[in-house]
Amino acid sequence: MNKIILRNALEIKKVDPIFTLRIFEEIILEKQMEPTESSSQQPEQTTQAEDTLNPEVMPSIEEMLQQAERKAQEHYDAWMYAKAEGENIRRRAQEDVSKAKKLAVEHFSNEMLMVKDSLEAGLAVETATVESFKSGMELTLKQLAAVFTKFNIKEINPLGEKFDAHRHQAISMVDSEQEANTVVSVMQKGYQLHDRVLRPALVMVAKAKE
Repeated sequence: MNKIILRNALEIKKVDPIFTLRIFEEIILEKQMEPTESSSQQPEQTTQAEDTLNPEVMPSIEEMLQQAERKAQEHYDAWMYAKAEGENIRRRAQEDVSKAKKLAVEHFSNEMLMVKDSLEAGLAVETATVESFKSGMELTLKQLAAVFTKFNIKEINPLGEKFDAHRHQAISMVDSEQEANTVVSVMQKGYQLHDRVLRPALVMVAKAKE
């Protein structure tokens, strides 16, 4: 615009020097301002470019809901997998226990079959004497005791011991020189498997002295 004013002014016959000088000053000032304006616009353009390259856009509510649903589904799937794995472990444990019980009974049965064979062999002897019959019974009893030892079946024979209600069953109280609550007679032996009592011993216990 200043250039147009300057051109019009020069066409006037009498040109005002002051006016011409003022126009030139404005043109020079305008030229000096151009780099400043371009430089001031450059950071703005750079900032706009950076904003374009690195947009920080907040997800919409629908996107946040979809993300939450995906996470919830992942947690549910993990829980279902853990539940199924727990059921499989429990089922396998039950099967293992059942197999172990059957196997233990099978082993015990095989050992007892040999004891039965020994008894039948002793009874099959027609010309057995009392001594030979007794000897055969003692051997069979030792064989049975060996089976019991192999399977941790122990006798409970508490003669002379203190009465234990967990392992003994008193059938009567008798006068005795021994201390009170002492087992003075065993009517029937008891048995225990490991630490579990299969059958308590039937005993007679000494009375307290009056």
